[in-house]
Amino acid sequence: MKLNTLGPVTAGIPKKLRRNREPSLSKAAVRRKPAPSQEFSFSLKPADIARHLNRFVIGQNEAKKVLGVALCDHFQHVRLTLEGKEAPFYQKQNVLLLGPTGVGKTHLIRSAADLIGVPFVKADATKFSETGYVGGDVDDLVRDLIRRAGGDVKRASHGIIYLDEVDKLAGSSEGGGGRDVSGRGVQTNLLKLMEDGDVPVLSPNDVTGQLQSAMSAARGNTPGMPDTISTRHILFIASGAFVGIDQVIRDRLASPQLSLEKTHAQISTSDFIRFGLEPEFVGRLPVRVACHALDENDLFQVLSRSESSLIHQYERSFAAYGIALRFQPDALRRLASLARDEKTGARGLMTVLERTFRDLKFRLPSTKIRSLTITQETVENPTAALAKLLKK
Repeated sequence: MKLNTLGPVTAGIPKKLRRNREPSLSKAAVRRKPAPSQEFSFSLKPADIARHLNRFVIGQNEAKKVLGVALCDHFQHVRLTLEGKEAPFYQKQNVLLLGPTGVGKTHLIRSAADLIGVPFVKADATKFSETGYVGGDVDDLVRDLIRRAGGDVKRASHGIIYLDEVDKLAGSSEGGGGRDVSGRGVQTNLLKLMEDGDVPVLSPNDVTGQLQSAMSAARGNTPGMPDTISTRHILFIASGAFVGIDQVIRDRLASPQLSLEKTHAQISTSDFIRFGLEPEFVGRLPVRVACHALDENDLFQVLSRSESSLIHQYERSFAAYGIALRFQPDALRRLASLARDEKTGARGLMTVLERTFRDLKFRLPSTKIRSLTITQETVENPTAALAKLLKK
């Protein structure tokens, strides 16, 4: 029996896998004169965003609801501002997501940015260091956003910056000697970006860019873009696993037996501060929501229902060699069970699938086999399944 919940497939390749992706842009793209900015429009409602996210991310209903409201509030404000209806005292609703690895935090934000049609940048907080030390400059986040917008500063000025692993920026709650070059210093550097700062479009370290800009100005050419970009309307979304913060919450509530999900539901600003984040940093992330861990049924739904299911990737890989790939429901259930044991959320699915298909992907393209049905037995013993296929 072929599973029918995976959506239409043409020649083994889903249409959504063939759509054009936004090209990667080099630093030189920032220095080119940008195309005229497209007018920004936004008419989505929170339920619209949640419905869109349901197509790609299984579960996490509370996170979808919170994100839907926060994103709509922010981008409605952006729209009204661009229409000339200023709100001088508007407070940005930057978001803080917490939850274990592989539960869909990045996928939620990326899918929402695609729907809204704004530039999106993701970076790990661990790549940055305090100003004056070797490491990334937090201002590069904004410059990356300009590159993702094709050099269009106006479009980049209402994009989304997603900063992962912010829990790794937490300093020791006990204090201590020495300089913290990768934690609290980075939090401090991020403060001006997350609220309302002006970032030079060209990095001070980009000597080539500075020379080209100076030469262009000397020739009297029409300037291609402003010197700075404001972060006032850039939405910042931070996330992290925050391993151990559940114990901080239990200690505060004096409830040692409280489950992980219930502790996360009662998290407060003081818990983040005790964990090691700076009060000013946490204060700039007023919207907080926790994502829950995925159980076996969730992982089964990720495989069988999500439009971004890894199953489509494997169908496409085999279709490239003229082999039609099909999955029995019991195979997907077994894959979900094995992925659950990996304890890495949806990322465990790739680990299990790679292990299952390793020999099949190596041997079958060189044979005359043109169809392959994956059953529970195939998942449990792929070596025996391959031997049986080759005998036929």
